[in-house]
Amino acid sequence: MAKSKAQKQESLKEIAEIIKTATAVVFAGFDKLTVGEVTEARRAMRASGVRLLTVKKTLLSKVLKESTYAVSPEFPGKVALAYSQDLLAPAREVLTAGKKLEEKLSILGGLFEGVYTDKEKMTTIALIPSREVLLGQFVNLINSPIQGLVIGLDAIAKKKTA
Repeated sequence: MAKSKAQKQESLKEIAEIIKTATAVVFAGFDKLTVGEVTEARRAMRASGVRLLTVKKTLLSKVLKESTYAVSPEFPGKVALAYSQDLLAPAREVLTAGKKLEEKLSILGGLFEGVYTDKEKMTTIALIPSREVLLGQFVNLINSPIQGLVIGLDAIAKKKTA
């Protein structure tokens, strides 16, 4: 059923608000998804603080042209917006959901730190580990030389006592 002009205006306002307020927005392409698969993807994304909204490409193009981004990308197929206040979560969640759904959901591009970003860069951003993982790697990096020293001193101590 076609949307009325008032419904389209409301959708335009909603899309513009999302693009203006969200820290990161991922344009996700989807095709041949069942309602159950979309619901499951939304539920999984919501657990990470990411929202998924399906939009009409014409409305999205209109909002992007009128925004500060002034871009008009051509998206194939159907488009959804994954957005959050977390910089990395939307891209990571779309990539994860796409793998679970056998590539029926994919990254088409996005807005990252106020800049329009293409598919390749957004995919690279999605592969960045979470903050907790990065902190763990950093602690391990700092701990490594100390651990090596302790192991070396322990070996010397065992050699002298033997």
